[in-house]
Amino acid sequence: MHTPPSTAGRRPRPTVRTHVDLPVSLSRDSAEPLTAQLAGWLRRAMLDGALAPGERLPSTRALAVQLAVSRTVVTEAYQQLYAEGWLDGRHGSGTYVADIETPRPPQERPSQEARVPAEPPPPDGGIDGGIDLRPGQPWVRDYDRAAWKRAWRKAADLPPGDSPDPCGLPRLRELLADHLRRARGMAVGPENVLVTRGTGNGLDLCAMALLGTGARAGVEDPGYHVARTVFAARGAEVVPCPVDADGVVVDGLPRDLRVLYTTPAHQYPLGGRLPIPRRERLLAWARSTGATIVEDDYDAEFRYDVAPLPALYGLDPARVVLLGTLSKILAPDVGVGWLVGDPALVDRIAEVRRTVADRTSGPVQQAVATLIERGDLDRHLRRMRLEYARRRALVVELLGSVCRLRGDTAGLHVLAELPETVAPAVVARARERGVLLDSIEHHHHGRSRLHGLVIGYGSASLADVRRGCHILAGLIRQATG
Repeated sequence: MHTPPSTAGRRPRPTVRTHVDLPVSLSRDSAEPLTAQLAGWLRRAMLDGALAPGERLPSTRALAVQLAVSRTVVTEAYQQLYAEGWLDGRHGSGTYVADIETPRPPQERPSQEARVPAEPPPPDGGIDGGIDLRPGQPWVRDYDRAAWKRAWRKAADLPPGDSPDPCGLPRLRELLADHLRRARGMAVGPENVLVTRGTGNGLDLCAMALLGTGARAGVEDPGYHVARTVFAARGAEVVPCPVDADGVVVDGLPRDLRVLYTTPAHQYPLGGRLPIPRRERLLAWARSTGATIVEDDYDAEFRYDVAPLPALYGLDPARVVLLGTLSKILAPDVGVGWLVGDPALVDRIAEVRRTVADRTSGPVQQAVATLIERGDLDRHLRRMRLEYARRRALVVELLGSVCRLRGDTAGLHVLAELPETVAPAVVARARERGVLLDSIEHHHHGRSRLHGLVIGYGSASLADVRRGCHILAGLIRQATG
């Protein structure tokens, strides 16, 4: 959700909505697909200000004729940019550049040398308030207050329940099922959905229903420490499972695991996206061993320059439980997530939940249902995709020349690879300068195999991301030069 942005520094919005001529040039000799080329060109034009907010784009048919490509190429490029929040489609009216604040056009920008330190780095004494570049937190200071108040007024009008359904409110389950069909291409109904209090709660419910004392549960290594903690707290033996640049390594997975926790959409913290062939091998492993895969879809809504990959759940609903959350989309404080599984398993988990008197707040569910039903959540998501895309682009621009970055195609963090002896020194020195960082060592189960920094750009403002990355780039140069 979003409050109307200030008009300061913005190009005037066109008063007459006529579509613009696009001088696009596509190369059929390039290894990059035509759809990706077109989407990239349009994205750059909007970032540079060549395409202003409110300008109407040519119809898919007209642009396809102009470029001598199939209409499918243009349609898919528009759909990708709409999903990322760059475009605003209006039924019966056309496709427009989203009404957002855009950077100044190139001719108005300072040179690269002057632009990078746009906000001069402070002396070694530090930054007032600090800059937090640790992963895991979204931007929560930009939301539509009117929509938020409206949702809570609606929730307050409804009487409190006296016998909460452990699966969640039927209305919200239906809305979440519809959201998952639209956002993740998953054919699910409300009978597949259980409303949780977030990922940690979903993990705990899975542990209670699927594990027992001494049962072996696999967790990616390096990986999400909360999964290790939750499984161990329920008496399971936690087994670290190696990952590489693409995600969990299937070859060599133990055959006696009862549960495997994985983050295939954007591996945490390395950032890999599990390729389709490996997804199929992972599912074949689960079928042959009888294991259940717990798929954490924690930030799958945020993608940059890449098309979405299907959820593991959608490929084999019988062997996968999918966990999702509003923590990254909206705010961790909302405390609403979802668990998606086979109806029989959902019922089993619901019964376990009933026995421990665990539930998700009814009024909170009502408020979230209103946000989804009125389209407020979708609008917020589209805007935040664009906000995070800008911050991600800045991180890549400022740090890509001083270290190798991984995981920059999705999510709210990247991995900056550094030599083993460099990362701790950079973390310490950055803290002295007021920049808080997280090293990958904290995410390993045992001995660290990879070294570097996990840089989150979700919770810092664009200006702070710029300042923090400028400071960090200088420290890396000093440490590695």
